[in-house]
Amino acid sequence: MKLSRIWLLCVLATGASTTLGQKIKIAPSQVMTDQTASILVTGAAPNSRVTIRAQLTDGAGSPWASEAEFLADSQGSIDTAKQAPVRGSYRIVSAMGLIWSMRPTSRDVHIYAAPHRLGPQPIQFQLIQSGEEVSSTQLVQLAIRPDVQQIRIDGVLHGVFFRPDGNEKHPGILVVGGAEGGAPLAKAAWVASHGYAALALCYFHCAGTPQKLENIPLEYFGLALGWMMKRSEVAADHIAIMGTSRGGELALQFGSIYPKIKAVVAYVPADFRYPSCCQVPFEAAWIWKGQPLAWAFSGPNRSFGAITNALIAVENTSGPILMIGAQNDGVWPSAEMVEAAAERLRARHFAYPVVVLIYPHAGHFAGLAAIEPTWSNGVADPISGRGISFGGTPEGNAESTVDAVPKVLDFLQKNLAEASPAK
Repeated sequence: MKLSRIWLLCVLATGASTTLGQKIKIAPSQVMTDQTASILVTGAAPNSRVTIRAQLTDGAGSPWASEAEFLADSQGSIDTAKQAPVRGSYRIVSAMGLIWSMRPTSRDVHIYAAPHRLGPQPIQFQLIQSGEEVSSTQLVQLAIRPDVQQIRIDGVLHGVFFRPDGNEKHPGILVVGGAEGGAPLAKAAWVASHGYAALALCYFHCAGTPQKLENIPLEYFGLALGWMMKRSEVAADHIAIMGTSRGGELALQFGSIYPKIKAVVAYVPADFRYPSCCQVPFEAAWIWKGQPLAWAFSGPNRSFGAITNALIAVENTSGPILMIGAQNDGVWPSAEMVEAAAERLRARHFAYPVVVLIYPHAGHFAGLAAIEPTWSNGVADPISGRGISFGGTPEGNAESTVDAVPKVLDFLQKNLAEASPAK
């Protein structure tokens, strides 16, 4: 009887130590939103199947979750950067797949909302064995480096200036948003966290500015450029413009008429001027020297204007250009328009470097500068209220982020540090 009891206790002790020995850990436990972390499991039974679950609450208070099952190796270890799940929310090798593949757990959620005011995003990870949690840990994503200073701008200009740490002069980036309006804080915070003095400029849909993307004078952006050039933190002869969607169109347009812009980064842009956003009757979106600039628009049922008259003269830009296009863009054909702009640059023997990044499975989120949930469905435009399909797959969008982030940073580093024609 004693021997049987001792044997049973040994078996129970062995089972408990196996369960308690399983650990999930993340290194580092805090990263910037464009960085990856190692998600590791140790102590699992060799060649066993274990599940990792990830959960977060977004900036709108909505819960998101993902789950994937992995096969442990002969040492009882799992590394998401080296192994694909055998089943679950995603199927490819991706260090951060459990984040970008998340979906909302409530039906009334249509898109991920980043934390308010560039706050941190905590993400919980659980190791599940036989339906029970055996280990847990947390990753915190940061949208901005703690040493980057934010300065609110109100007056003639509206926006937020991001000042990197240090007393030296920094290359500058004027960051403009798209049809959503407001100031593009996240993108400006991203580049400022990499050492650039960035102005997130609001040009409509915030206090003190027009409420529609309509008849916006390009001189307003010239004032913003002049303001940056006078800042003691900014290297006045090394300033770029960066924009996304309608902001990408704006970046190409502004770069073509302001020679003091020394580099252009355009995410999913149009290569010709679209009209005002987003209701009929259309007006010009942009005004230059008091005159509305020609525009064109081709909708599903009707076309307006002549595209040839509305083409942006990208060949007049006084510096290198980087353009990102998406072949599965649900908003407009960004890949085609990027390629059309690049062809005009080639035909006119453009004197500066041109970088074109086309992503076949990405949508309007192509090249997003943050690793976050990319699923969306049934989104309403915040200005017009009309439905938007951004296109792309979560996997395609995530892969475009991983590929584009280092290439955009490399482009900026090379071309703002040395703003001269290619040799």
